[in-house]
Amino acid sequence: MRLRVIDFGLVPGLRSQAVYHGLAETLGPDSDPILSLASPATPYVCVGMHQDIEKEVDTAFCAAHGLPVWRRQVGGGAVYLDHNQLFTHFIYPEAKAPSRADQLYPMFIEPVVRTYREMGINAVWRPVNDIQVDGRKIGGTGAASIGQATVMVGSFLLDFDTATMAKCLKVPSEKFRDKLRQTLDDYMTTMVKELGHLPDRADLKARFLRHCADALGVQPVADQPTRAEWVAIEQAEAMLSDPEWTDVQHRKTVALGVKIAADTHLTEAARKAPGGLVRVNLLAREGRVADLLISGDFTCLPPDGVDRLCDSLKGVALDEAALTAAATAAIARLGLDLPGVAAADLAATILAAAEGAP
Repeated sequence: MRLRVIDFGLVPGLRSQAVYHGLAETLGPDSDPILSLASPATPYVCVGMHQDIEKEVDTAFCAAHGLPVWRRQVGGGAVYLDHNQLFTHFIYPEAKAPSRADQLYPMFIEPVVRTYREMGINAVWRPVNDIQVDGRKIGGTGAASIGQATVMVGSFLLDFDTATMAKCLKVPSEKFRDKLRQTLDDYMTTMVKELGHLPDRADLKARFLRHCADALGVQPVADQPTRAEWVAIEQAEAMLSDPEWTDVQHRKTVALGVKIAADTHLTEAARKAPGGLVRVNLLAREGRVADLLISGDFTCLPPDGVDRLCDSLKGVALDEAALTAAATAAIARLGLDLPGVAAADLAATILAAAEGAP
């Protein structure tokens, strides 16, 4: 199978996200799959599809330092990005890629791991979607459905600015921020740390494409975007930079809050599941779910599945067995893929929020 390789090189920050969103929107069922490569020339903060920016990002710091905050259509957490990452975007027609994230991750992580190992970096895949070197993270990946395409995004972490990353995230205190930076320094590694120097980009790309050919059974072919693809990329830039899209999760939280009545309580809780942080805003009334908002840095396919799941749980009793059964049934009925997040995780987080009601 032919794999179109489109190397955008060093591009403005917004375009480094827009390229895979736009390319995905142009794919049809018979299209060749695409691997796009890009690095952002300008730094920015990128948040996951299901995150509430106001809860995750220090927006005052970002504004003061000219760091845009953009939301991607892929799950995962907030991250500071700059020219020291080489982004890899696998964009496949749905029928030509596995249908579930737990199959996507090992498939598309494999050529990345092989490339690292060929360069002397002892990388391994750590389920659900991380790449580690001797217990330290050197990269995460994310999956999404965009248009008729299955998208798998990741990166080669050449170097990483942990100090700025720690300043970009919302934390309860400056003491906690210092601890966060130390934790990032201890838990994360980079190609510079492992090799002692920045790798040559052309060499890294050549090795990676060889391993893509072997691991994925494809023939990489250098290509350029078509005119239609450039139009789609420009449309993606407009969408990603639209405040209506950027603030969508925060607006949902605000809308939930204004529904409070005398017998209704709005509470919040968060719980760490294997697949990521699950955060719940619960509107409880008379012992049942009146309304619900689920956010966090997990992955959900399809992307709108979280909202449909929340709708399905309205009216369910605030009881562990009832919530678990209802979430299990809804996930199956809606065909949701929530790698590392089980119905029991959702039920436990909802109940934790319920326990916060007066």
